[in-house]
Amino acid sequence: MGRDITLDAALADYLNSISVKEPELLQKLRHETADLGDIAVMQIGWTQARFMQLLAMFGNVRRYLEIGVFTGYSSLAMALSLPSDGKILALDVDENWTGIARRYWAEAGVENKIDLRIGNAQNSLTELMETPDLELFDMAFIDADKESLEFYFDAAIRLCRRGGMIIVDNVLWSGEVINPEDQRESTKSIRKFNQSVMQDDRVFLSTIAVGDGMTLAIKC
Repeated sequence: MGRDITLDAALADYLNSISVKEPELLQKLRHETADLGDIAVMQIGWTQARFMQLLAMFGNVRRYLEIGVFTGYSSLAMALSLPSDGKILALDVDENWTGIARRYWAEAGVENKIDLRIGNAQNSLTELMETPDLELFDMAFIDADKESLEFYFDAAIRLCRRGGMIIVDNVLWSGEVINPEDQRESTKSIRKFNQSVMQDDRVFLSTIAVGDGMTLAIKC
């Protein structure tokens, strides 16, 4: 049975040496976020962001939905990869972290592509689903509170076009998904989602060990 390769430090360094370099502005944002302390783990890395950019360009993504913004690393990376008429709808509950995001969007000159809505994401998604003649999204990225993961995924399916892609982050949860002693609600919610999504005939999916684990689902 084939197995994925394990990256030790030396091989990871080599991989980084042959990979596209992180743009300076994204690097600057990553460093500023790191200075926030432990909460910086909520930010995705450059390898993951670059992979998402590739998927967006391959899929000719023009409308992108992001559920969970934090300091804006993923939304900035995606805004830089979308075409000039591309649009991002970004949902988050925290004005402080997204205040950092707004600064970087402006510095990159992509703020006109991003509609940031502050508030309860479940309420925002419900309003979207009830909007008549809403233009559906080409891609959605879910990186918010894990307790609401199944709601977010269901909403993303309904809000994406057929053939659109939904990406769910943190499905391996730093390995805690297989730790029986971890009974946090967030961990249990991820385990439940991981089991249920395999049976969801609305999507064609693949789960990969990039970043903290990503589930990629195409709406059938």
